[in-house]
Amino acid sequence: MLTRRGFAGFASCALCGLAEFVATEVSAQGTPPPAPAGFTRKILSQMDGPMPGYVTIITEVTIDPGTFVARHTHPGIESGYVVAGGFELPIEGQPTRMVKAGDGFQVPVATPHAGAKIGDTKAVVVSTYVVEKGKPLVSPA
Repeated sequence: MLTRRGFAGFASCALCGLAEFVATEVSAQGTPPPAPAGFTRKILSQMDGPMPGYVTIITEVTIDPGTFVARHTHPGIESGYVVAGGFELPIEGQPTRMVKAGDGFQVPVATPHAGAKIGDTKAVVVSTYVVEKGKPLVSPA
């Protein structure tokens, strides 16, 4: 049975996750709007290709301690490299893993995944996305 306290926690988590997607949606053709506190995604490079209808975007993602990144998908492949810190990375269909500085990871096309920054230092990740042009970079899952 869901208590009032449990429901309040669930509702606030759901609202935060929804707000994160509204605030961090990045079009595969534009620059990102301001992100919520605790999470930033900065576009470092963007170019058309590797084939017509696709764009390659390189980003630097910073995740502050205690930040939860809600389940989401991308309209293409994400390849990431953890530069500093670490975080928990659940990818649907795979065991949840803890990634740390020096680790790389890949998320298949349209596969739901999330993240949680555990610990007391921020995480910095460089991610390369090869995604369908004109679609939002991030969609809630």
